[in-house]
Amino acid sequence: MTWDVRVLDPRTDPEPEGWAAFLAVQQAPVPWDYGLLRVESRFSRSPDVLTVISAGGEIVAAVLAMLCAPFSPDRPGAVRGPARLGPRWAEVQHAWLSGYPPWLFADGLDAADRREIMRRFERAVCRFTGPGCLGVVYRTVEPESLGMLSGRGRRVCDTMPTSVLENRFVDIEGWLASLRRSRRLSLRGQARKIAADPDVIVRTEAARTDLDARELAILLREHRERMGPVKFDRRGPVTAEYLAELVRRPDVLTSTYHDGEGRLLAYSILLDHPVAPLHQHWAAVAPEEGRPKHLYFDVVIRNVRHMIEGNRKSLSMGRGLTELKASLGFQPVPLRGVIVPRPVIRW
Repeated sequence: MTWDVRVLDPRTDPEPEGWAAFLAVQQAPVPWDYGLLRVESRFSRSPDVLTVISAGGEIVAAVLAMLCAPFSPDRPGAVRGPARLGPRWAEVQHAWLSGYPPWLFADGLDAADRREIMRRFERAVCRFTGPGCLGVVYRTVEPESLGMLSGRGRRVCDTMPTSVLENRFVDIEGWLASLRRSRRLSLRGQARKIAADPDVIVRTEAARTDLDARELAILLREHRERMGPVKFDRRGPVTAEYLAELVRRPDVLTSTYHDGEGRLLAYSILLDHPVAPLHQHWAAVAPEEGRPKHLYFDVVIRNVRHMIEGNRKSLSMGRGLTELKASLGFQPVPLRGVIVPRPVIRW
């Protein structure tokens, strides 16, 4: 089969023809939208590049990567020009789809096709990155996908798992009944307390137009800083511009918690999906700043209820806090990392 491989910079290159239709067939999660990729990458210190593979004029696969440098600047990173001469690598992950594969494949592509596509992607993205390209790093690889990436000179390592809850419940009470007694009683008590608290105003809706995106971005940045740095994380802060576009979408649910004076205490973002919704962002002020404790558990209850009532197959709560999420019925899904040094990749 003849493959046409193109590496695109979403900030400057137009959306490829047939992209929206390809995403619809793939039931791709929200952040694959080309407009969102453009906004997210425009302000990122590790900008996205999208590799699109076509056959016979039709898109059959896509791979998303970030261009990362050893010392990332605070300003938006460059893609073309002199930056190609400096040391950089292509990090294959979708920045804000924690635990999801950073590639899409059309039905009908067998294991040999996928392996060949990934080899062609590696060669193309290294040429695009420039003479200073150090190689390709895959951050979130499901074990069943290792076959298309492994080989001589490629290092496979463990990485942080993601957490997924399979939907086997009739209602929210069925989920609660599946948990250990202490957790079940705690969740019910916390839900009653929040519902009865007149100083906590909760609102969960899609397509929010009432929110200050700058306020959301500041709270998320402060929350992430309070949690401490993530090792080897080359992503920049989530920008107000990106959040403004995201929360206005009809397929994105935003839950907000305000106090009686209108101060934002916490919020969460759930990316809706017909099969597997994903809890994307959570941010809250510190408890010592007046935020009631355990709001995170209220978010989990709302997300699980949405999964059950919407008859979704599963719910992902992303990576991190694995033991806590396990106590809520979520199962860890193992992920692997694959490091491919530049000499291993043929031009």
